[in-house]
Amino acid sequence: MGYVGTRHAAPIIVDGLRKLEYRGYDSAGVAIHDGQSIEIVRTLGKLARLGDALEKRPLAGSTGIGHTRWATHGRPSEANAHPHSAGPVAVVHNGIIENHVAVRQELEVDGVKFLSDTDTEIVAHLIHRELSRGKKPLFSAVQAALRHVVGAYAIAVVSREEPDVVVVARHGSPLVVGLGEGEMLCGSDIPALLAHTRSMIFLEDGDVAELRASGVRCETVSGEVVTRKAKHIDWSPVQAERGGYKHFMRKEIHEQPEVVEATLRGRIDLAEGDVYAAEMGVTPEVAQSIRRVYFVACGTSHHAAIAGRYWMEQLAKVPSVVELASEVRYREPLFYPDDLVIAVSQSGETADTLAAVKAAKAGGARILAVANVLDSAIPRMADGALYTHAGPEIGVASTKCFTTQLAALLLLAVYMGRRRSTLPQERAQKVLQALWEIPSHQREVLGDADYVHAIAKKLVHAKDVLFLGRGLGFPIALEGALKLKEISYAHAEGYAAGEMKHGPIALIDEQLPVVAVCPRDAQYEKMHSNLQEVRAREGQVIAIATKGDEAMLELAQHIVWIPKAPDEVMPLLTVLPLQLIAYFVANLKGNDVDQPRNLAKTVTVE
Repeated sequence: MGYVGTRHAAPIIVDGLRKLEYRGYDSAGVAIHDGQSIEIVRTLGKLARLGDALEKRPLAGSTGIGHTRWATHGRPSEANAHPHSAGPVAVVHNGIIENHVAVRQELEVDGVKFLSDTDTEIVAHLIHRELSRGKKPLFSAVQAALRHVVGAYAIAVVSREEPDVVVVARHGSPLVVGLGEGEMLCGSDIPALLAHTRSMIFLEDGDVAELRASGVRCETVSGEVVTRKAKHIDWSPVQAERGGYKHFMRKEIHEQPEVVEATLRGRIDLAEGDVYAAEMGVTPEVAQSIRRVYFVACGTSHHAAIAGRYWMEQLAKVPSVVELASEVRYREPLFYPDDLVIAVSQSGETADTLAAVKAAKAGGARILAVANVLDSAIPRMADGALYTHAGPEIGVASTKCFTTQLAALLLLAVYMGRRRSTLPQERAQKVLQALWEIPSHQREVLGDADYVHAIAKKLVHAKDVLFLGRGLGFPIALEGALKLKEISYAHAEGYAAGEMKHGPIALIDEQLPVVAVCPRDAQYEKMHSNLQEVRAREGQVIAIATKGDEAMLELAQHIVWIPKAPDEVMPLLTVLPLQLIAYFVANLKGNDVDQPRNLAKTVTVE
């Protein structure tokens, strides 16, 4: 977070960092220019400690930068906290400098003494070196320094010699500039700036910008003058607040009917059984020319992509594969011009997914981004984008971004099916009608949260939990296990139920809870058989089942009922109880639900 203007910078920066703490929370710090010198305050631990330190040592000044850290290089400590300084310069940085070892050795040969274990400190020393060599002003020194840097970065820099300037730059990590009245701000994400402006510039890779109270100028690292148009953001600051809930995650779970409605709105024509989304850039001719769909994603987005593959093959009849983006860049996969690569990323900035997109683009494939953040890096690189409308998601463990991704991917499959003439109008109408009714059904499921809370109490002391599903229930089982792992720190495994007999069945006894995604769908009979195998071995079954399924009463000790709905839309219902189970277990354990240990919201490093 950075600020230059006429107001006191420190409280503005700290308030902005509170909106960004989901990105990292093992240490924090600020550097404030008081007109004569730069004062730095850094603390180990969460941002609240920095706030306490600044109350004891207030910093006056109208120019400054701040940072809240998720450790990549160097353990969490005050010495490794940002900002880092060298000579007159202070720097904050997101990302990873890949050539930091070589640069560090080069600087050490020149007599530089390092005070931290971080890769970030080399950036401060490189900028200081350029200033010492006469490369001025600060803007030019930053440009010159970054020509020696390889890797991902979003940086903000201040210098003692220029009290009214903040210089920022980005490559592979998000950075937003906020245009205020007589002031300029910058931050890693939109919510940090919303309290001060709705007019924002999204810097692109290779951009370096100089922020002054009077305005902003932008060039590339190589010195080419560029103009980035401001965009109006219609999110309200209230959207980034908890709204009376104990945790952001609980609030975001209950927001899902609303945000799914927002994602569907304006895109569905029920009368025609069709989907309208021209922003995707997939014309009827392009849709017909596609021979393979190739999904790339990480984590929760990967689970959404697995569901997307089912829909794409069932409705659009296009052969589809799903790859973990973190594996794509090293596997040397083959891409072709008639491939449609669908990159699924909540932030639109996920480093591994971005790298996979670059590889696919180099192979000549067409790229379609599914993302929640306007003009983020992956949509900018893509040929088209299908944006979800989840709004700001602050809880590190994703919930509403996941269900809006599911909604968007189902829309995409219908869109492709209609244009490839593989999906009859009548069936498309039924699928879209079911999807349109999903928010109402979601509200019904979420209304049973108290019953799910009672089930969660029985899982608090479980050391292992097995999640089973088939078909579209399989990615939901994976997602349910991931949620429990992320925030409750219990070991959980998501498994295709048909694979249970190939190993996991050895684990089942009276101590092992088994959570089964078992709605009345095309896979129901097979799932029913799998659960009989679990019960025969004294396994404890918690079932997500369709209302009226009396046979399930004989198999499961606990059942969370969901409304009847067509198979295609079931994932948007079955995932809700699993999100609630994870939330309640973590909360009952006293864990920090919104900021689970070792995790960050936007993964902009490999």
